[in-house]
Formats: sequence, C-alpha cells, structure tokens
Amino acid sequence: MPRLPMPPGPADHASGADPAATGPDRRAELLAQVRDFAAVRRAIGAAAAADLTRAAAERLAGALPLARVVAVGQDVIRVSCGGAPDKVEHVSAAVRSFFDPAHERCDEAARHGWAVGGAIAAPEVDDVTLAETSEAALAQAIAVPDVAPVAAALVAEADLASELDRALAEDEMELFYQPKLHVRQQVIKSAEALIRWRHPTRGLIPPADFIPLAEERRRVGPLTLWTVRRAIQDQRRLRRLGHDVRIFINISGQVLADAAFAEAVCHYVAAAPDARLGFEITETAVIRDPEGAIANLQRFDSIGITVSIDDYGAGLSSLAYLKQLPARELKIDKLFITGITSSHRDPLIVRSTIDLAHALDMEVVAEGVETHAALALLSVMGCDMVQGYVLSRPVELETLAGFLAEERHHRASADTRASFTRLSATWKRA
Repeated sequence: MPRLPMPPGPADHASGADPAATGPDRRAELLAQVRDFAAVRRAIGAAAAADLTRAAAERLAGALPLARVVAVGQDVIRVSCGGAPDKVEHVSAAVRSFFDPAHERCDEAARHGWAVGGAIAAPEVDDVTLAETSEAALAQAIAVPDVAPVAAALVAEADLASELDRALAEDEMELFYQPKLHVRQQVIKSAEALIRWRHPTRGLIPPADFIPLAEERRRVGPLTLWTVRRAIQDQRRLRRLGHDVRIFINISGQVLADAAFAEAVCHYVAAAPDARLGFEITETAVIRDPEGAIANLQRFDSIGITVSIDDYGAGLSSLAYLKQLPARELKIDKLFITGITSSHRDPLIVRSTIDLAHALDMEVVAEGVETHAALALLSVMGCDMVQGYVLSRPVELETLAGFLAEERHHRASADTRASFTRLSATWKRA
C-alpha cells in the first residue's frame, strides 16, 4: 500500500522503532473493487449483484466502527479513517483480510473476487493526492491479480534519492495525463503531463515522495528532460490515433534559467518538428533568476512552446513579472476554484483575473474544477479552459486515448447545462 510523505521523528530513527507504529496521526483511504463485476452478475443474477456491494459495505462498516465505509457505485467500496498509526494500521489490515478469500476471517463476498488498494498519509496531505494515490494502488492490484496488496514500510528518503538515476535509466517513470476542456469550443485541446514512478518492488510512488528529493539532489534536470522526450513520444502515439493535443509539462525553477537545459529542449524540439508542447511555470520559478528565466522562456516561445503561468494567485503574484513573461496562458490556482460557488470573494477574484488575462491576450485555465456548478459558473465568467475531476483524473496514455475517442467530455458538459442556466442569471444580476 503506497504511503505518502510522513517523515519520522528523530526518536524513531535513533531507536530503530517501526515508523508505522509510532509518530503523528495518519489518514488512510482504501478502495475495494469486484474484479469482474459483469461475470459476477451473470453468475448470481442482476438483482443479487446489485445488492452485493451495498450489503458487503454494511457488514464491513459493522466490523469497523472506527472507519467510514461507503459503497461507491455498483462494484466499489471506499473505506477512510484517521487517527493514531495503530488504529489506521488496524483498519487497513482488517479491510485486506475482509476481502481475502484465503483469510480465516474473510467475508462471504470475498469469494466473488475483489482487488484492494489504498494509501496512508500524514494529515496535511490533501484529499486529492490521497484519493489519486489510493486509486493508483487499486489499479495496480487489479493489474496484478496474483499479488496481494500489502502495506509497505515507509520508504527511506535516502534510498529513493539513490535510485532516481537507475529509475530513469531503466524506464520506471511514467506519465499520466489530465485533459483540459476548451469551454466554448467543447473540445479537448491540451493535457497536462504528470510524472509517476512505478517502482519494481514498492509500487506506484507519488510525485510528492520523490520530486522534492530530486530537487534537493539536483536531479530535476534529467527528470524534466526525460519528461520532455516521453511527452513527445506519447504525443506522436496520440496523433497516430487521430488525437492532436498540446502537452504541457511542469518546469521547476531549478532548471528554468539553466542554459544547458534550454539547449537540450531546443534540440529535442528541432528533432521533432511536429511536437506541440507547453511549459507550465510558476512566478516563484522566475524569481530565482529573472534575467536567465525570461531569456529562456522567450527562446522556448520562439520555437513554438506555449508558456503557461501556473498556480496564479497562490503566491505573491507580481504584475511586473506578468507583463514581462511571453506567456499565452494563465492557470488560476485551485485554491480559488474550490470555493467559487460557496465563497463571496473567490468569484470576484476569479472574474477579475480572467478579465486581466484576457486584457493581456492570454487564455485562462481554471484548475481543480470538481463540480458541474463550478464549471457552469466559470463558463458564465468567460473562462477559456477547465481542468479537474469534473472531466477526468490524471490517467495513463491509453486511458486518455479512450477518453478522447469516446468524447467523454461531452457528458460533463451535458450535466452542466442545468447549472449553467441557473447560475448565468444569478451571476449576471450580481
């Protein structure tokens, strides 16, 4: 079971104690899914299959009063809990044994075949990261049915850092993609590339566990150049399937002003003239070395790489830098999008930011859009593009290709129309 960042205290290192049994509170989210629900439905009938997940969730909830158990859809059960490490470990172990047909205390539902995946995190880890990591663990459990999901020990930072170069050399890194919807045109015009590390023994390691280490050990350069190369390859695969989308890559401030990094990027793009890339940069990345960063960004812009300002509003946004950067896109931080339909101030900040960006000839992306109401309100405000769970979570390339082929974004748009009509009248009166 993947664990998100939870640095053990000095006493744990000194005593050699198991960090999983001591230290600060933890949070856990576990997902259990019927491996082949269609086969189960054929075997036991539609009525019994429809009741299977709900009944199993009720029994599991009775066995775990310390956790929150919810049936999600027809074949998934979500278990979440928080508290002392021993409590979280108890709940995690109980869920695994509940669905393990080889365990003496398994539930009757276990005979239908379930996969279990989950994640354990420190309390400060956000809900999105926790959910995304648990879903990735579930996907891994489904893909490898002969391997039972087992809670791994906390990964030592030094061990991970020492393996980064090997991981790049042996192609253990993967790119997941989250699509962006152009609101007015109702098309997916681009996607953000998000790196993941599929470790051969530790499973899927989330970026929060290794990106800070890469920056600390100054390995962000090789990691980013690998991402550029892989994004170009993946884009070609998508294009062969009939999908032409621009791929955006996050660029760290550690390499943004590096002349050697810029030279390497220009070399890759020159070798792939059909590449359509975008670089997402934060203003803090520019502040490290404004002169070098702006010079490189202008160079990237000249070879067709779209520059996007990421996390706008999250830090001390500076209009002085904003007017100097050759940016064509501005992403409003999800901090303002999350509360856009419930806050009084957030909608005003978002609308004024959209107006400012448009005045500077930039398109606006709202990230972290999770509800149809938020999507409708952003559409009313004139936001150009949206990105978030209302459309899709970050997915692997094959899943993205299926998403584009089936035009699933139209489903989200259709569900938004009712909210759009109501919110349009309300907002225009404001």
